[in-house]
Amino acid sequence: MASPRRSRSTTPLRRVHDRIATRDDGGLRLAVVADTHGAPHRALDQRLAALRPDAILHAGDIGDVAVLAALQRHAPLFAVRGNIDAREQPDVRVLELVDGDRVRLRIALLHIALAGVRLRADAARIAVGESADLVICGHSHIPLVARDRGVAIFNPGSCGPRRFQLPILFGTLELTRDAVRVRHVDCESGQPWAPPAS
Repeated sequence: MASPRRSRSTTPLRRVHDRIATRDDGGLRLAVVADTHGAPHRALDQRLAALRPDAILHAGDIGDVAVLAALQRHAPLFAVRGNIDAREQPDVRVLELVDGDRVRLRIALLHIALAGVRLRADAARIAVGESADLVICGHSHIPLVARDRGVAIFNPGSCGPRRFQLPILFGTLELTRDAVRVRHVDCESGQPWAPPAS
């Protein structure tokens, strides 16, 4: 008799660790995408060409491996698998942004990390265990910049098919010698995006 299939929640997470070196000026520009679901917005290619990122992060729900090949034409790509993806990609990718021997920023890239605007307990354990400064995630399609338990959080939103009335966005992370800045970009217009004032 075959043993029962284990659910994802009890399957050990596949983790990988990578380093991304800053440019000679100490800067680094990352594009951050998530939830492409096999159909990234038609303007994403143009937006990435204009941005000229040093690397691209994909926070899961890729949907079709052809998406990864298209992204890799712009810059080196670091991806994790989402809940709709096969196991080719790791569940967690820890990225160290380094300037020489110095780690400037440690990122935990994973797909599902939030319960509302707070880190889920399992994501918080990963972040703390990996000494991450920043968690980048997807899944909800809801853009977010927040902080929880001493860890910064960035969800770029979705640049795939529109869900409900949510905007179609991707994110950027700019590292300089003095600062780290994340922002959302409207995929349709190419302009910076911020939530409407309430």
